[in-house]
Amino acid sequence: MTALQPTPHGPLRVWSLPTGPLQENAVLVAGAQGEGFLFDPGDDAGRVLALVRDAGVTVRGILLTHAHFDHIGAVQPVREALRVPVWLHPADLPLYRMGAASAARWNLPFLQPDAPDYEIAQDQTFTAGDLTLTARELPGHAPGHVVFLAGTDGEHGLVVAGDTLFQGGIGRTDLPGGDHPQLLAGLQRELLGLPDATAVYPGHGPATTVGQERRSNPFLR
Repeated sequence: MTALQPTPHGPLRVWSLPTGPLQENAVLVAGAQGEGFLFDPGDDAGRVLALVRDAGVTVRGILLTHAHFDHIGAVQPVREALRVPVWLHPADLPLYRMGAASAARWNLPFLQPDAPDYEIAQDQTFTAGDLTLTARELPGHAPGHVVFLAGTDGEHGLVVAGDTLFQGGIGRTDLPGGDHPQLLAGLQRELLGLPDATAVYPGHGPATTVGQERRSNPFLR
């Protein structure tokens, strides 16, 4: 099988791998020095680990945008194989702890991960080599949802958006803990003011840009 090729953003590289029956995107972001972070390993731990191996990236940690079960299903085997810590916003701990119960409602197999190692806070920075990411709180789809920004002060910026902003859509708010006005306000506050060329890597579906969604996303009008 041909290795998944990265998308370059200046000195940064991004891989997005759909995993599991809900096709949740596990995202790998690395800087020019080959160090980076893995986001939301949702399922298919073997494929996620193969991606990391083939990419040649030294992963410094697992960063979770939120804790719905389809975003955390491979956390335990991946953290053990890579020997890295896991970060999650504390407001999503209840969802994290309910992962197995939530997956059972869909009759899907699920390995409940051990507790996260560290908490994520607003404007917290994460550094791996020459890569620096900044966390921004963007609840509404989930109470502790965060997005991660890199290089957004230049022409090669990107956002790991989880389930907040999609190509032509936004995150569901009809799940427990969802809040539609809160999500819309967060999108305006944290994402829609970024440069048009800023790439958006969502938790499901293809990548997009801030400019494209600002112009054409029907949920943002």
